[in-house]
Amino acid sequence: MHRSLVTQKNSLLIQSREHKDGWGIAAYGAAAMPLVAHGVEPAHSDPDFERVSSGVSAHTVVAHIRLASVGAVELRNSHPFNHGRWTFVHNGTVRDFAKHHARIEALICPTLRAGIQGTTDSERCFYLFLTRLAARHPIGQPVPVEGVARALAETMSLVSAITDTTETNQRSAMNFLVTDGEVMVASRRNRTLFVSLGDTSSAAALPSPGTKLEQLIVSSEALCGGPHWTPVAEEDVIGVDASLVFHHWRVPQLAGDVVPPPTPGPTRHAA
Repeated sequence: MHRSLVTQKNSLLIQSREHKDGWGIAAYGAAAMPLVAHGVEPAHSDPDFERVSSGVSAHTVVAHIRLASVGAVELRNSHPFNHGRWTFVHNGTVRDFAKHHARIEALICPTLRAGIQGTTDSERCFYLFLTRLAARHPIGQPVPVEGVARALAETMSLVSAITDTTETNQRSAMNFLVTDGEVMVASRRNRTLFVSLGDTSSAAALPSPGTKLEQLIVSSEALCGGPHWTPVAEEDVIGVDASLVFHHWRVPQLAGDVVPPPTPGPTRHAA
């Protein structure tokens, strides 16, 4: 994992020269909960980033470098966000979040909403995901990978129904990745997304659903040159279950029955 974070040609350390507003790493090992570290300095100039990444030894690792768009550069706004065993990162921006944040927050279960600590669009998307997940599954217990994928796709659909405009074709960007250390699911929307099966893979296409993998690396940018980075299509959701079996869906396939929130009507003023 240290190579992906620090020494690859386009490692997160290199990318942090542009994405300079903090970093975070969550690692799932033998402990019941993930070990999480955050920093608010650029990863390339923060010795803690290399120290933490060089010590990572885990079966599931989530790493993020931030380019702030919503919310100040401070620890409470640094990804990954965590709730119990669940870890969440976001690459992208919810369009006009200041205008829409109240409607998005209204979709979050009040009990879960009380756990929000920061001011970002990303953390609210995470808690909306947890709300959709909890509607069908106890979030403190193992959840089937399709249940995780469905909750993530529903989050995308609900947010986009609030924020997107057909007139100007402006769309919220929602590359999400979420894991509990056993299953992992990622989505692509309005940003690039790539997967790799390892340095020795030369796959020109994504694995077929049902394929048992040895490893899976997911990144919004290819971390190095070579043929082993495969793009994920727009509005696709990919993931692996606890046995590292690959799964692949389309967002409409997963979220087709979710009911969009009503659009507020015009404000009426008393005469």
